[in-house]
Amino acid sequence: MSAAEADDRAESIRMIRDSAAAVAPPGGDLKRVRDLRWQDPGYDAGLFRQMGEMGWIGLRLPEEMGGAGLGVGEMCALAEELGRGLVPEPLIPAALSAQVLAAAGGKGPLPVLLAGEVLVLTAWQERADTLEVPGTSEASRHFLPMAAGADFFLLPVREGGRLALYELPAARCVPTIERTQDGGTLGTLAPNMAEATKLADDVGEALPAALDEAALVTAAYLLGGMERAFGMTLDYLRQRQQFGKIIGTFQALQHRAADLKMQVALTRASIESAAAALDAGATGDARRAAVSRAKARAAEASLRVTRECIQLHGGIGYTDEYDVGLYLRKAMVMANQYGSATLHRRRFMTVSPEVEA
Repeated sequence: MSAAEADDRAESIRMIRDSAAAVAPPGGDLKRVRDLRWQDPGYDAGLFRQMGEMGWIGLRLPEEMGGAGLGVGEMCALAEELGRGLVPEPLIPAALSAQVLAAAGGKGPLPVLLAGEVLVLTAWQERADTLEVPGTSEASRHFLPMAAGADFFLLPVREGGRLALYELPAARCVPTIERTQDGGTLGTLAPNMAEATKLADDVGEALPAALDEAALVTAAYLLGGMERAFGMTLDYLRQRQQFGKIIGTFQALQHRAADLKMQVALTRASIESAAAALDAGATGDARRAAVSRAKARAAEASLRVTRECIQLHGGIGYTDEYDVGLYLRKAMVMANQYGSATLHRRRFMTVSPEVEA
């Protein structure tokens, strides 16, 4: 990449970060997030529509498909900013569905999804902690994020060695809803194939690639959350006094804070490296290794950083009224989405040429 191209890319990412301020103002309060917890559907449909109008749902789609034609680096930058603000709107699963529908030739509800007028969820997961897509026609599909607000489900189904794609209106097959730690919802769907409409004969190459991107973008969201929680903790350490001294001057706490800062920095480096690799056209094992390294680190680091941030706050950190605890709740929900740290470490060990060497 030339210097001019690098400058253009940096400007594009900066503009994406700035646009996120309309939804998640830097340093803003979390009253909106708190008000949406434990409510159906768990997010603001009006704000989700605004995300569509801003081009976020189709950020990765080519312009001829109604998208913005931007890269993984831009999508990760956007997700990071949304993670700072704990934005609950299901942008990541919606963007995944947009990519799958684009692979199906733009059929079905793609235009209204890109506009943010409906929520389309891809029901691909048949068991816990996997990125495999068995495509069993009658099998229940699990762990559908914010499923209480879904208008359509996409069902990948194995047919004759290919992965066909079906569309199922949510009104024809209502999912079972469970509450999550952060106040959102997860759904389990028992497919009613008699009510489904076939959209494509084969999306077998597009879906695994879209799942990898969703895993990486989720890692970026987790990065934004842990970095904001860490920033809140540093502010607290600089202000809180004990025994007549600012507790941030205590060497033991300084060492713990330095370790957390390193965790955040290493996670950022891993995510940015993976995004750059995908944007440069990495394929096959190289692509999977880059994604898995980033997602494994983000999943582990986000839980470690947010837990220690609560401990460093002392008793107040354990109260629900104090915002830092919301970041731990979010990390607990999202760390395992699109593969846990254990799954991605295992996959990295399998596909990485670095390990083989």
